[in-house]
Amino acid sequence: MSLNSFGAATQLSVGDKSYKIYDLKAVPGTEKLPYSLKILAENLLRNEDGENITKEQIAQIANWDPDAQPSQEIQYSPARVLMQDFTGVPCIVDLATMRDAVVNLGKDPDLINPQVPAEMVIDHSVQIDVFGSKDAVEKNMDIEYQRNQERYQFLRWGQGAFENFRVVPPGTGIVHQVNIEYLARVVFADKDEEGALAYPDTLVGTDSHTTMVNGLGVLGWGVGGIEAEAAMLGQPVSMLIPRVVGFKLTGEIAPGATATDVVLTITQMLRDHGVVGKFVEFYGEGVGAVPLANRATIGNMSPEFGSTAAIFPIDEVTIDYLHLTGRSEESCALVREYAKRQGLWHDPAHEARYSEYLELDLSTVVPSIAGPKRPQDRIELAMAKDSFKKILPDYVAGDKTIDPKLMRPTRPSQVKLAGGEEVVMDHGNVVIASITSCTNTSNPSVMMAAGLLAKNAAEKGLTPKPWVKNSLAPGSQVVRDYYEKAGLMPYLSQLGFDIVGYGCTTCIGNSGPLPEEVHNTVEGSDLTVVSVLSGNRNFEGRINPDVKMNYLASPPLVISYALAGTMDFDFETEALGTDNRGNPVYLRDIWPAAEEVEKVIGQAIDRDMYLQDYQSVFAGDHRWQSLEVPDSPTFAWDGDSTYVRRAPFFEGMPETPNPVKDISGARVLLKLGDSVTTDHISPAGAFAAKTPAGQYLSANGVERRNFNSYGSRRGNHEVMMRGTFANIRIRNQLLDNVEGGFTKDFTKADAPVVPVYDASVSYAQTGVPLVVLGGKEYGTGSSRDWAAKGTLLLGVKAVIARSFERIHRSNLIGMGILPLQFPEGESADSLGLDGTETFDISGITQLNEEVTPATMKVTAIKADGSVVEFDATVRIDTPGEAQYYRHGGILQYVLRNLVA
Repeated sequence: MSLNSFGAATQLSVGDKSYKIYDLKAVPGTEKLPYSLKILAENLLRNEDGENITKEQIAQIANWDPDAQPSQEIQYSPARVLMQDFTGVPCIVDLATMRDAVVNLGKDPDLINPQVPAEMVIDHSVQIDVFGSKDAVEKNMDIEYQRNQERYQFLRWGQGAFENFRVVPPGTGIVHQVNIEYLARVVFADKDEEGALAYPDTLVGTDSHTTMVNGLGVLGWGVGGIEAEAAMLGQPVSMLIPRVVGFKLTGEIAPGATATDVVLTITQMLRDHGVVGKFVEFYGEGVGAVPLANRATIGNMSPEFGSTAAIFPIDEVTIDYLHLTGRSEESCALVREYAKRQGLWHDPAHEARYSEYLELDLSTVVPSIAGPKRPQDRIELAMAKDSFKKILPDYVAGDKTIDPKLMRPTRPSQVKLAGGEEVVMDHGNVVIASITSCTNTSNPSVMMAAGLLAKNAAEKGLTPKPWVKNSLAPGSQVVRDYYEKAGLMPYLSQLGFDIVGYGCTTCIGNSGPLPEEVHNTVEGSDLTVVSVLSGNRNFEGRINPDVKMNYLASPPLVISYALAGTMDFDFETEALGTDNRGNPVYLRDIWPAAEEVEKVIGQAIDRDMYLQDYQSVFAGDHRWQSLEVPDSPTFAWDGDSTYVRRAPFFEGMPETPNPVKDISGARVLLKLGDSVTTDHISPAGAFAAKTPAGQYLSANGVERRNFNSYGSRRGNHEVMMRGTFANIRIRNQLLDNVEGGFTKDFTKADAPVVPVYDASVSYAQTGVPLVVLGGKEYGTGSSRDWAAKGTLLLGVKAVIARSFERIHRSNLIGMGILPLQFPEGESADSLGLDGTETFDISGITQLNEEVTPATMKVTAIKADGSVVEFDATVRIDTPGEAQYYRHGGILQYVLRNLVA
C-alpha cells in the first residue's frame, strides 16, 4: 500500500463502478510532463514505500528538467511481464531451478512464483519446412510439436505449477500482435486492500519489440530475460529518468506509400538523430490521422532506432481499436475516463516540453526498402536497383565475373528445379520472399494491400519466379479470417503465398531450408542471393545461412520482389511479366489504390472475428491438450534431455555473496568492431553438425535432421554456450579475413585458430579469465538474455567497448559481467591494442565498499613486456546495478532476498 504522501489516493467513477486511483493532479508539476513520464510518475506515486520509492523521488520526476542529462534513479514497477518462448523458456527454466535452490536452502519452493501477471506466447518455434501448399500450416505445426515436445511439456508444467503465469499455445499468433489484440489492458482494473483499483497498464517484455504496445498508449519495452525474471519476482526495474524526444507528426500518408515506408523513414531519422536510451513520444495534429495499426508498426520498430520506448498517447483512435478487437464496453469506458482524468488523453493543442524535437510531414514519405544488413539503412524504392548494384561487389569479393563498369550480376548458373523446370540463377536472385513478423502482419492496411496486389497479379497471369521460397505467416488468426472474408486467400495461394504458420518464422531466422536444388546451386556457385521480408530485422546471418543480403519491405513489395525474382530490377521501367494478351505488366498496373484497400478493410474486418479467435486463446489445439504434464511443485529434470536442463547459475551459491575481486591476467577471447549485434553474439537460427553445438548433440545421439534451432534449445545451456559468438558472419579481429565463431587459443604455444567455445574450455582448464574488446554500439539488437548468459559461461569477466546498447549492457551486469567503456574518443585500435595482450583491471574491489568508481584502471601487457594503460569508464549506471554485480547477478540477488 502506498504511503500516499501527496494525498493522491482518490476515487474515479465509471458508470456504476468506482475505482481508487492515484491522481497526478495532487503532485504539482506533473501536468507539464510528457505523456510517458506521467505514466512513470503515477507508477512511483502508487508504489511509494519510503525506501525504494520516496516522496523526494516523486517530486524529482514532477520537476523533471528536459534539458538535463539523465542522472536521477527511479524504481519502476511494471504491472506485468510478457514473454515469447525463445526468451521465455530460459526464464521458466531459471524459475524452476530457483525452486530447486530454495529447497536446497531448506525453504518452501512455492516462495518462487511470479508476483505480477506473467504471460507467454509461443510464437518463435515454428519453422517453414513446408511451403507453397494449402496444408503447409498443419504440416509445419506437426513438425513443430515433434521438434519441441520436451519444451512444450515443460511449459505446460510451468503453467500448472506457477501461480500468475499463463501460456498462449503455438499456432495462435505472434506475441506482440496477440498483445495488442488481446492481452493489453491499457488501464488495469485490479484490487488492493481497499477494493477496486485502476492504474495504467505497463510492462516489460523478453523481446525488444515489446514496444509495439506503445502504439496503444501502453508504456513498455524490452528487457533481458534476466531483468524480466526479477520483475516477475516483484523486483522493480532500476532506471534513470530518461530524456524524451518529441516527434511531431503532420500531414497524411500519400498514395503509393505504406505504413512500412513510414516506419522505415522514422527509423532512419531517429537512428541518425540518436535516441539510444531515450523515450520517443509522438504528438501533434497528425497523430489523430495515424491509424492504431500504423502506430503499433511505428512503436514496434523502437529497437531499430535505438530508443527505449516510442509511444503514442491515448485518444479516440485507441478506444475504437479496443472496441474493434473485442474489449468490453466497460473496459473501453474505463480507459477513456481514466486517461482524461489523469491528463493522459491526447490534446493536440497542448504541447508538453520535450528534451529534443523532430518533425515529419507524412505526405513526404515515399516507397522504401531497407538493407542489406541493417533496418536503418533505408533506400528509396526508385534507387533500389542502383543501390544493389553498387554494393554487390562488397559481397562477391574476388568474383571476376562482376563487370566493374556495369556493376551487375553476371554469374549465370543453370539449375534444374524439383518440378523438372530448368532456370538460370545469378547473383542478386531473391530466394526468400516472406510476409512475416509482428511489425507488418498486425497492420491490415499493408496486409490487405498485399492481398489485393496478389489478386491483381494473378488475374493478369503473373507468377513468382520458380526459385523463390514464398511464405505467409500471419501474426494472428484474425488475418486469415479477413483474407478469407475478402476472398483474397485463393489469389495469395495461387502465387505461392500459402499460410505456413502463425509465428515469427523468417524474421527470427526460422525461414527453413531452401529447396535442395536451389541450396546446392547457391553453395556450389557461391552465389550472393537475397531475401526480402516484411520483418524488422535483417542483420547478417539472421535470415538463412545461404543468404548474404537481406532487405526489409512492405508486404505488397515482398510479393512484388517474388514476381521480379531479383534485386537487379527497376519497378518503374521494367515489366514484371506479360498479361494474358502479351502486354507488359508493371508494378503500377497491379498496385492497389489506397481507397480500394480501405474499402475492403471496412467490408472484411469486424469485431466478431476477434471475439471468436480469442475466446479460448489459452486452451490450445488437440496437440497442446494431449501433452503429458507432471503435477509437482518442482520439475523432474531429465538428465538425458537435450532441450531442457537445470540452469547452472545457482550451483554452490552461498547465502551471502563472496566479495568481488579485481581481474588479473585475463586474455582476449574476441576483439570485435563496431555494430556487433546480439545476433552476432547470441545463438540463433540453424547450426551445422561440425559446430561445437552440433558435435554436442551428435555425441548425445541426436541426428542432424533433429537438431532444430538454437532458439528452440534455449532451455539447454550446454547448447547455448557452445553457440555464443558462433554466428557465421561474425568477424573476430584477432584473425585475418576469417568469418565465423573462431579465435586464437593463447594457452597453446602456437596460438592455434579454434572455435570460440573450444578456446574457452582451454582457458577455464588453465584458470585464465577472459575479456572481450568491442567497438561502438556493442550489443545492438534483440533483448537476448543468452548473449549475456553465454558470455558468462564462456568465462568472460568483463567487456570493454566504445559504447553499449542499453539492454545488453544491463544484461551483462545481470549476469555478473563488468561493462567498461574506452575513454572518450579512444578505441582498442587507437590505443594500439591488437588483442594479444594480457589484461589487468583494478578498482573492482571498491564495489565491496558500496562505492561505484567512475573509472577503473586497465593495464594491457604486450608480449614484449610493453604496457598500455588507460582509465575505462565504469558502465554500472545505478546503485541497483551495483548491487546486482556484487551478488554475482540479478537472479542471485533476488533469490537471496527471498530466502532472507
